Amino acid sequence: MRITQGCFSFLPDLTDDQISAQIDYCLGRGWAIGVEWTDEPHPRNTFWEMWGNPMFDLRDAKGVMMELDACRTANPDSYIRLIAFDDTRGIESVTMSFIVHRPKVEARLRMTRTEVDGRAIRYAHEVVR
Repeated sequence: MRITQGCFSFLPDLTDDQISAQIDYCLGRGWAIGVEWTDEPHPRNTFWEMWGNPMFDLRDAKGVMMELDACRTANPDSYIRLIAFDDTRGIESVTMSFIVHRPKVEARLRMTRTEVDGRAIRYAHEVVR
């Protein structure tokens, strides 16, 4: 199963050149870039681990790629994504995010459906390794 979260999720994995082009796009708009990683790709898990701090003062894609390579080396069997922050409105809101690294064997998600209280239905998701 291929985890689909963020931009470009339904496309083949981006190459490093394509990732650099997306970073240039974000930096060209004044957005800050952050690197995040997780071993738990559950759809409701929106709080991934930060790899360092967001790079608010960076203006070159090579700096982000260096941090991404370091994160890939430290977390080879994890999901890694880049996030772009837009702070033009005085808040740091995520404008764009996309997965840039996946483990060799992706996690599978299982959804279970349970009927409760008459006709109400509850759904639960779990990661299956």
